[in-house]
Amino acid sequence: MTSGKAGTKSWRLTFERRSAPYVEPLMGWTGDDDPLATVELSFPTLRSAIRYAERQRLPYVVEATEEHNGNQRQSVSRKMKHAFSDETLERLGLGSLRESYDKAVAGAEARQDRRGEEGWGWPMAVVCDPSLSLDAKRSILIDWAWTEYLIDQATNEGKPENGRPSRLHEVELALLALERGNAVVESAAPAPAQAAQAVAA
Repeated sequence: MTSGKAGTKSWRLTFERRSAPYVEPLMGWTGDDDPLATVELSFPTLRSAIRYAERQRLPYVVEATEEHNGNQRQSVSRKMKHAFSDETLERLGLGSLRESYDKAVAGAEARQDRRGEEGWGWPMAVVCDPSLSLDAKRSILIDWAWTEYLIDQATNEGKPENGRPSRLHEVELALLALERGNAVVESAAPAPAQAAQAVAA
């Protein structure tokens, strides 16, 4: 037999086992209670595989084979998202806020932030929502920007997501509006020393 390489350059998504296989006592066959153990999904590109995992909210690890990347294992989900966040902030002139955004994203789970595309009809609604803290707004919008970026990539690959164009530009405008509004609030707030003088007078 000879083996060719046709169709081997795609990416596969497999699921980790949730239960161990067992030996069926009557016939001695190997049984399995995990229906996802045999499921394997194929994707033409790494981005499309990541897009699927993100959309389904699946934690994932990318394992590159020798053909893809020198037989190295990489957990790139957070790295890619973090790099995207930094690049976006730099491009929008908000690079000085990287640490603030890192902190906001790190606290998203504790705050139980909703995903932007699921909770609000349009990105500016996040900026205008009085029930959200500044950190929550930052986290939701940068996460929404990542989702729209993946949709933009899918469209560029000729596979539009849900048949709709990316709304990345709208989310970026919302990020700019959020930080402009925050800068105005911070500049209007009295400095601590001025506030103390006003109380003493």
